Amino acid sequence: MAKEGTGEPTERPAETQPDQQTGQRQVRLGIDERHMGLTYANAFRTNGTAEEVMLDFGLNLATPAVGRENQPDMVFQVGQRVVMNYYTAKRLAIALSQMIRRHEEQFGELEMDVAKRRKTSA
Repeated sequence: MAKEGTGEPTERPAETQPDQQTGQRQVRLGIDERHMGLTYANAFRTNGTAEEVMLDFGLNLATPAVGRENQPDMVFQVGQRVVMNYYTAKRLAIALSQMIRRHEEQFGELEMDVAKRRKTSA
């Protein structure tokens, strides 16, 4: 984020993790978002090696029905790949878990079963 009117990055405190997670003391982290891009994803794919985790983000897209009883196919269009080590992946998993827990406490449980979310007309 830039300081208003200056184009310079601002400093804001990073969310701190317990010392036992990071093994380090609290630090201030400057965040420069001047070159940040934005990508929307409604799907992801994971893969990994012994050293790294790969996360592909993209869109599930329905393609027109071709043959097979006129059933449309889905295509996963990969837009971005993020590669990280397992330590960073674990911190990401913890942060996402905490974020989702807070969201559900405020707005209610996120139902993962699409059929249960679908409203039926009476």
